[in-house]
Amino acid sequence: MMQRRTGGKRIRMDEPPPPEYDSSPPATPLGDGVADTLEQPYTPYTPYSNQPETPLTHAGLDNSGEHENLVQLHPVTPLSHYVQQPQTPAPHFETQFEQQCQLQPMNKAAEVAPEIQGNGTYEQGEQFEQPPTPPPPSLSTRPVRNARNRQRAAATPATGGNPAHSTRRAAVVAAVAVAAAAAACSSPDEPIKKRRQNKKPVTESLSEDENSLCFVIRLGRASLQQVVDDWIESYKADRDGALLSLMQFFINASGCKGKISPDMQASMEHAAIIRKMTEEFDEESGEYPLIMTGQQWKKFRQNFCDFVQVLVKQCQYSIIYDQYLMDNVISLLTGLSDSQVRAFRHTATLAAMKLMTALVDVALTVSVNLDNTQRQYEAERQKARDKRASDRLESLMAKRQELEENMDEIKNMLTYMFKSVFVHRYRDTLPEIRSICMAEIGVWMKKFHQNFLDDSYLKYIGWTLHDKVGEVRLKCLQALQPLYASEELKGKLELFTSKFKDRIVSMTLDKEYDVAVQAVKLVISILKHHRDILTDKDCEHVYELVYSSHRGVAQAAGEFLNERLFVPDEEAVAGVRTRRGKHRLPNTPLLRDLVQFFIESELHEHGAYLVDSLIESNEMMKDWECMTDLLLEEAGPSEEPLDDRQETSLIEIMACCIRQAATGEPPVGRGPTRKVLSAKEIKQVQEDKARLTEHFIQTLPALLRKYLADPEKIANLMSIPQYFDLEMYTTSRQEKNLDALLKLITEIVDKHTDSEVLETCAKTLEVLCTEDTAIYTRCDVARSTLIDGVVNHFREAMDDYITLIAGEEEPDEDETFSVVHGLKKVSVVYSCHNMGPWHLWDHLIRCIVEAKDGGRTLPDEAVKHCMSAAFYAILWEQKHVEEVAERGGGGEELELLRSHLHSLMDLMKEILLTSNNQMLKEEAYITICDLLIQFCKQLESNPWQRALVYEPDRALQQMLNDFIQMYVFIEDDDDEQDEHTKIEELHKRRNFLASFCKLIVYNVMPTKVAADVFKHYVKYYNDYGDIIKATLGKAREINKVNCARTMALSLTMLFRDLNGEGMRINRQGEDFISLKELAKRFALSFGLDAVKNREAITALHREGILFSVDPLENPQDPTGPPLNLPFLEILTEFTNKLLKQDKRVVLAYLDRRITAGMPSSRGEDWQPLLMYRNSLVHGETDLPPQTSKRAYSRKKKENGGIAADEEDVGDDGDDGGSDTEFQAPTSSARKTQRNKSRGRATAPTVPSPRPPSTSPTARANNSESSPSRGSNMHPPAAQSEISSDRAAVSPRPWKRTRWSLDRPRRSKLYPASYREEEMEGWEEASQGLPDEEEGEGVANY
Repeated sequence: MMQRRTGGKRIRMDEPPPPEYDSSPPATPLGDGVADTLEQPYTPYTPYSNQPETPLTHAGLDNSGEHENLVQLHPVTPLSHYVQQPQTPAPHFETQFEQQCQLQPMNKAAEVAPEIQGNGTYEQGEQFEQPPTPPPPSLSTRPVRNARNRQRAAATPATGGNPAHSTRRAAVVAAVAVAAAAAACSSPDEPIKKRRQNKKPVTESLSEDENSLCFVIRLGRASLQQVVDDWIESYKADRDGALLSLMQFFINASGCKGKISPDMQASMEHAAIIRKMTEEFDEESGEYPLIMTGQQWKKFRQNFCDFVQVLVKQCQYSIIYDQYLMDNVISLLTGLSDSQVRAFRHTATLAAMKLMTALVDVALTVSVNLDNTQRQYEAERQKARDKRASDRLESLMAKRQELEENMDEIKNMLTYMFKSVFVHRYRDTLPEIRSICMAEIGVWMKKFHQNFLDDSYLKYIGWTLHDKVGEVRLKCLQALQPLYASEELKGKLELFTSKFKDRIVSMTLDKEYDVAVQAVKLVISILKHHRDILTDKDCEHVYELVYSSHRGVAQAAGEFLNERLFVPDEEAVAGVRTRRGKHRLPNTPLLRDLVQFFIESELHEHGAYLVDSLIESNEMMKDWECMTDLLLEEAGPSEEPLDDRQETSLIEIMACCIRQAATGEPPVGRGPTRKVLSAKEIKQVQEDKARLTEHFIQTLPALLRKYLADPEKIANLMSIPQYFDLEMYTTSRQEKNLDALLKLITEIVDKHTDSEVLETCAKTLEVLCTEDTAIYTRCDVARSTLIDGVVNHFREAMDDYITLIAGEEEPDEDETFSVVHGLKKVSVVYSCHNMGPWHLWDHLIRCIVEAKDGGRTLPDEAVKHCMSAAFYAILWEQKHVEEVAERGGGGEELELLRSHLHSLMDLMKEILLTSNNQMLKEEAYITICDLLIQFCKQLESNPWQRALVYEPDRALQQMLNDFIQMYVFIEDDDDEQDEHTKIEELHKRRNFLASFCKLIVYNVMPTKVAADVFKHYVKYYNDYGDIIKATLGKAREINKVNCARTMALSLTMLFRDLNGEGMRINRQGEDFISLKELAKRFALSFGLDAVKNREAITALHREGILFSVDPLENPQDPTGPPLNLPFLEILTEFTNKLLKQDKRVVLAYLDRRITAGMPSSRGEDWQPLLMYRNSLVHGETDLPPQTSKRAYSRKKKENGGIAADEEDVGDDGDDGGSDTEFQAPTSSARKTQRNKSRGRATAPTVPSPRPPSTSPTARANNSESSPSRGSNMHPPAAQSEISSDRAAVSPRPWKRTRWSLDRPRRSKLYPASYREEEMEGWEEASQGLPDEEEGEGVANY
């Protein structure tokens, strides 16, 4: 026997990735159908049985002296292997083989196979697309082995069958007979018939043959184990028929209804059979079982994979070695996996990969048996000669030889399938196929790491880490996860880790969050087992992810921090004591490191995000005793005390931990908006709340006393009681600590003037004064005492200030400071507590009136607080009137409230209109917006509140619009301001804009008023794009047609600004191009559903045409085009949103409005008209636009066709004609119109239409009164900005912020609740959304 020499090129892990990750297309082009593939010759493939027996890997030094890293990718077949066995091929075989050899092969990724020369040297040889194929390809070219012959002889089918066979077994046997009889009348020589045009769907075609394997497995009524057993019985009885049923199963599982006849099986090669099946495939259908949705097909996919694995498992002892079943199955799957028909390629690749996984399991079993046999043989051989059983030695030797042959056979199968299927399909253009390959190779490496966990196989995963599809990258990382988690495998991953470590670290910033999470977890595994490979820079990339907006990524990064930085070390605190001798807890050094990490990250406003990343994975985040010890206990001699910055950071982190532990809610922007806690989570929250309450009831007063003078620390510490279990004050006898806390609150309010501290104290006192609690009486008394002190201080300060002004003296700084902060405390306390019994309304209104009239002048900041306090006074009065009305009274109180409301609104409007003080104008603007929301038409549903409704007139609407145009849409060119100040100013302007847009969203003002906002969409996109986009979407929900008209109005406003004094517009200028960009953004916002937006788009075109032809006569050039004709070029951006039939209607409407046959119509000035007409004519033969799955339905109009919504208003006769001339005609009307247009030589002269109404308030109330709205009407994007700047003062359902956002909805005219929690983080939620998808998430009006 000729000795085999092995060799090959050295596998280098640093060689460049294959070409599929370049910009060039993958090697194997794909088509969704087979129409194109039928014209191309099919790629020949080599049957598995023709391939040499090649071991999968090489251990140690081989005969050529190469190292074990020299892997032979394409082994050279020995000459003895090509010796033909004495078996006569079929008569037609020679002809078919010659025809097959003449086919043109496809271009595949070829790997270089070295040729062995006679002298033993290696030279670069040809490039093979797969292992070299010996001619001629006979099914029996493999060397015959005695053990295999014995197995085949033992498996010879016997006549007859088991009479007690089950019905399921009979069904499988019947499947074989049906498959054989299906094509009994057909012949392989019969010409291919033309395919039928009316194809049945995949579901119907697959259900025709109820006895087929595909049907049985798809329904899953019988267990797969029984189905496989029945098939094995049928295989023993008739292996050709059973193989035919199995081949038919793979064909049917691909969605093909072609039938393989016994004649085809006997006389045709697999390539010819696949060609035949390709012709039978339904190219009109793009679906096949593996990609179809639904529970049934999901189950079929799982059953399909399980069937392949169970089949191999049940056949692992004899049948897979009979050189018939596996040869044919592997040959068929290899050919199908190389098909250009996606269904064949996808199904066959999945089957081949699962087949390899099953063979890996068999190889593991054989390996175990081989080891046991070898051990038994050695034990027997080492016995004394007189005790040794020679027959047992012979049987063990024979068994060992047989197992070695089986292992070689399995390795040969795996090698062939890997090179013939995996090597080509891992770079397939279909992402699902690439994902399958990556998922399965990870399984092989984990299970059969002796052979597969090698750099020559790992490189495929490394290359695919650069895949463009996130799901494929995810499968790569998931394949590597168990490899790095195993301690015994880490040695084989060193070279791979060093080469692809940078790529894995960079994938922690992947745009797909699932991929980023797995990448971080993989980096954690690398850190555990290859700690020296990761550099500090690599670790810093992961550190920053704890502040990610995605919770999964942040928590994975938190686990990395736990592994890298926060490793518990009890020895580090052994013997460490505080100054008074208390032992330091084990988490003390970890908390110090956490504080230092937080300081160095320089993201001090995002402590809640850091806490959320770590709170579920590190117990130190709930170690309250350790935290308070660090703050209260003085440092011992062997440790350094915390400095001021560290103490501030620790208190902030502690407050965030308390909040999340007591509520179980992640910070805004992390997780779902409204998370429903499970029973386990609720129990955990209750236990955490009880523990923290028990601890901080006793320690909080001491913390407050220590840091009483520090506003920043007090603000965080004072928020802690808001998360207490208040009943524990009485159950644990802690009334003394409660009294101490209430006294401290009063003292803090008296001494501090910082707004955040005062707001936190007011909110905490409100929580403590919750009714129906045992401590309510104590807290209510303390509240009255606190309010008495605030009111007395305010009145004393005012009296002193008024006395000085009356005596014509100038107040000094102390007196001014006293009156300003006295009013500030009144305003803050008023926001959370009812101060009505103290009768402050007259004082507040008097101060505002005097400031308006310019009389006795209070400081501007003091007047601002007066206005804010007056607003809260209105809200408390409304709550009081509501309570009185429920008891049957409230007439006088209602009239008093109405009087106060109108008085305050009149003052605010006058200040907004006439005041020169920007601070007062801003406060007046915010107050007006919030009051309009609070007293909108929703109150009409309640009879006693109907008199309180306050509707904005046109003057007020214009006043608010002028304010935002003056103070919001301005250029920020002040370079002297620092970055922090600029951010604060931008936030304030965003708040102003959100307050205005809120009026549009809640239908308080008509949509047309928003035209002045929409026109700034592109210019100020970076600053306000998310707010405007959200408002645009909500306006579309209210009324699509009115929203479209508002878009048109915005465009016409900007066009008029360009037109100026009637000068000719430069269509190449920057301003005109930006106007086209705005139109493009508007068009993209409509989404892809042309039917849903049909009426809105046609209305927009109508408005645009009317504007373009008004005036029709050009006063400067009577023969020239209309002055506004260039607007048609802007309108062209919306043409592609029209349905094909609507394009004809719009074109006819255009021709009736303007004469297109003028002598000078071909001039440059007329190009916009020609461009617009061409866009309407273009695409008449195109396919209809994509529509939604829901059928387009609406109420029938009497005039039939495209009409505005029922709530839409008319156009006040602005078009000089009726709306019927812009309707989609009926079938008879279309025919008449078509005949007229064809017979028209020139367009008739049309009188000049009246200009369309461009007033933003025209018909406002009627046009926007939509009877039905979606339940979630708030914009998803400017959440914190949409309310006033007092949004965070108090969250009660009746206070200013909540009234403007969360008031109960009693009318169909208004949306559902608008929660404050959803408002926060608006800008983060909406930024980054593509404009193309804006119209997709909006409910139908």
